[in-house]
Amino acid sequence: MTDSASTTEMVWFLDTLVWLHVGADRGGDGISLIESLAPHGDSPPLHVHHREDELFYVLDGEFHFRVGEADVRKRSGEALLIPKGTPHTYRVTSESGRWLVVTTAGDFERLVRATCRPAPSAVLPEPAGPPTPERAEALASAALAHQIEIVGPPMH
Repeated sequence: MTDSASTTEMVWFLDTLVWLHVGADRGGDGISLIESLAPHGDSPPLHVHHREDELFYVLDGEFHFRVGEADVRKRSGEALLIPKGTPHTYRVTSESGRWLVVTTAGDFERLVRATCRPAPSAVLPEPAGPPTPERAEALASAALAHQIEIVGPPMH
């Protein structure tokens, strides 16, 4: 497949603006490339990818990561590899954060596609606020269907 077949999709996933640059179905190894922009304080639930490594590369901003029992700070120009099976989350500690995520099995990309909504423009979505129990259960169920398990709350 040639690069000209690639088109970037722009969507809202949770409270982030996401660009799906390279889909896992484009190559033989299931590698995907996703770019995200999130506001200060953004933090997904603590979770585990059971089948894929996850590589973060910070483009702009500062992040506090929890990786297993370790606390790690990363800022623009720094990378962090999280091996599959490792519980992790992050919190954007700057005004906003922008980063790339590379995964190796396509599970995260498929979760984003399954739970996102179209972004009409390149702006952050309105904050959804704390999830209702029903929304939290729906996200946990969708994540588990994509080999990602939610094992704890977001960072506060």
